[in-house]
Amino acid sequence: MSESFTKGMARNIYYGGAVFFFLIFLALTFHTTKEMPKRDHRHNITEAVERGKELWEVNNCVGCHSLIGEGAYFAPELANVYDRRGGKDGFKAFFSGWMKSQPLNIPGRRQMPNFHLTDQEIDDLAEFLKWTSELDDNNWPPNIEG
Repeated sequence: MSESFTKGMARNIYYGGAVFFFLIFLALTFHTTKEMPKRDHRHNITEAVERGKELWEVNNCVGCHSLIGEGAYFAPELANVYDRRGGKDGFKAFFSGWMKSQPLNIPGRRQMPNFHLTDQEIDDLAEFLKWTSELDDNNWPPNIEG
């Protein structure tokens, strides 16, 4: 095989493969930029959602929680927390109570710190999680409890 396989052939395979995969990359990039506006409902981003995302980042929530599968797995996935904890009828009350009662101090259980957020900040974070729950995430997470 080595006698019939030349450096020129190897070079052609290398360059041909590079061009092929570069074209695949461009096609997938184009497809993603075309499809994302249909899936991410960016028109629903409000100032409260922006402030909530900033709180998510500043407090490093992703250091423990995951969101749509991205982040740490120390604490629950939060992409569907809005749906599983009351939806529009009861989520904000649940979430406010949950955030204010931390840490729960239950022996043997992971402890979430109390970030001492104001009521407005808790509402903003709740709006961000609500917005996140409305993303088209292909039914992620696979189970209801995240």
